[in-house]
Amino acid sequence: MSLFMKAYLATLFSFLLVDAAWIGLVVRPYYQRAIGDLLRDSFNAPAAGLFYLLYIAGVVFLAVMPALSAGTVRTALVNGAIIGALAYGTYTVTNFAILKGWTMGLVISDLLWGAFLTSLAAACGYWVAGRW
Repeated sequence: MSLFMKAYLATLFSFLLVDAAWIGLVVRPYYQRAIGDLLRDSFNAPAAGLFYLLYIAGVVFLAVMPALSAGTVRTALVNGAIIGALAYGTYTVTNFAILKGWTMGLVISDLLWGAFLTSLAAACGYWVAGRW
């Protein structure tokens, strides 16, 4: 198995595990209060799957592989945080600009979550790919 694929699978697994817990246990009630009328009854699995598959490929390419080349987890953490803040920031700030009910609280929590989660997943991808 290639180094990229090892990093991809480890990053994807950690990202999905932590994000599912966050969405299911923490943030869903907050979203229901803020924008409940906009939420689907069930999530669109193909759209979510496409996001996760493409996003993780970008994280591995831009954060994990450079960290493996540099030999330091710090690169994965920093690059992951930047990618996460940019990606989640694009989503949440755009929503804040165009959707009624999108709050500054949602903007801040999404920005912080994107930076944290992507940084953590990139570090996990680095750690597993570097040792597996």
